[in-house]
This record gives sequence, structure tokens and C-alpha cells, in this order.
Amino acid sequence: MRVEDLDGPRTRPEAVLGNLDELRWLGLDWDEGPDVGGPHAPYLQSQRTHLYEAALARLQAAGRTFDCYLSRKDLAEVASAPNGPEAHGNAYGPAERRANERLAPAKRAAGRPASVRFAAPTRVVRFQDALAGPQAVAVHETLGDFVVRRADGLFAYQLAVVVDDAAMGITEVVRGADLVESTAAQLLLYEALELNPPTFAHVPLMLDASGERLAKRRGSETLFELRASGAQPEALVGALAHSLELIPANEPLSTTELLSVYERRP
Repeated sequence: MRVEDLDGPRTRPEAVLGNLDELRWLGLDWDEGPDVGGPHAPYLQSQRTHLYEAALARLQAAGRTFDCYLSRKDLAEVASAPNGPEAHGNAYGPAERRANERLAPAKRAAGRPASVRFAAPTRVVRFQDALAGPQAVAVHETLGDFVVRRADGLFAYQLAVVVDDAAMGITEVVRGADLVESTAAQLLLYEALELNPPTFAHVPLMLDASGERLAKRRGSETLFELRASGAQPEALVGALAHSLELIPANEPLSTTELLSVYERRP
């Protein structure tokens, strides 16, 4: 169990403890984590920044990154320009690089902090998804040069998750289908840092009755709210297992019972 609490100003310790409690209520447990320790400690990303610093230094020494001084306002102005990114997607590409080169000297002289971006190579990243099959993503066209450290000094998810998964010996990653492009970007970082990547499986997102993805900002119920309303964890586990076709009917099931069902599958 790793807690991704890099965004210090927005991460509250009580919320982290609450999330761990929700997972235990659901019936999940872990052999390693911030509350039980383990050989890959620390398990809070906020305590692992020295590892991200070292990885960033390697990328910088290899010439794989560059400082970016463009603010959100600057990026919006580039996007709205004739023949800007809106005409070919929202990737950070040649137009943004030219704007950065033009504005960087003055901003640097004024003491403005820069973010650090990874320079995406102009080639297609290919990988085999354990569920969806062969994938091909042109990161330079979908994301472009992506941030690895923000201007405020906080490390980006893309870099941190690569460093941590490699350091913790993660071999399999299951994530939402909306993160295929992020996976391709992370594979570029694995390659640049000479690290062995895990295998990936991208699963469909859970949707609400209107077909929208579940999200707290749209009013979707959280585990905390379901628990407070009297929902039973077995009902949720059963519903999730049925949605994955692990059980034939939507029936209450504990995680221990689900594990037994899964182990009996051919």
C-alpha cells in the first residue's frame, strides 16, 4: 500500500488515514504499507522525494529534460494563436517550445521558477496490454513534452510513480483505460532511466446511470458516504466482482470468499 501524497498543500493526513480505513472496511489488507511498515519503506511519496531528485538529475544529465517558463496563461495564449495547438491537439509541442525559448530569458532574469519537462521523442511507443492487447501511442502528439517537476518544486505523478514502482519491485499494474496515454509516457521514463517496466492492464471505467465516469466532483458517492448510509461491504464487493464477470450473479460476497472463487477459476 503506497500513499501518493505528493501534492502537499492539498493532502490532509486525516484523509489518508480515512482512505486506509475505507479499504480495510471493504475487506482489503496489505503486507506492506505506511501503517505496517515493510522492506520498501517509506510508503508515503512525500517522504521519497530524494529518490525523485536523483532520477531527475539522471534525466537532466542525459539531456532528456528542459526548463519551461510558460505559465498557464502563456500556454492558453499559444493554444489560441492561429495554427496553434487547438488545430492539432493540446500536446506541448513545437509552438510551445518556441514560445518558451522566446519568453525564458526575461522570466529567468526576473527570478521566475521553471517547471521541468521531459522531451518526448518523435516516435510511437508500443506495448502489450494484458487486457486490451497491442497498444501504440505517439506521446509527442498526445501529451507532448510532459512535466516531471512543477514550477512550485513538487514532483509530477509521471516521474514519481515510475521511480516508486521500480524501487518497490512492482511487476503488474492495473489501472483505468483513461490512463493509456500516461502509461506510454511512463514507459519513456522507464527507458530513459534504464528501469524494467511492469506489465499493464487497462480496465474500463465504472460509469454512472448517465454514462459519465464516477467522480466525486460530479456527486458520485464515495466509500465513506456509502458506508455512512448503511451499505454493507459484501454488497459492494459482490457488485464489483459481478461487473468483472468473476461471479455469475450480483450477490453479496466478502473479499475472502471472492479470493476463493478467483483461485478456483481455470
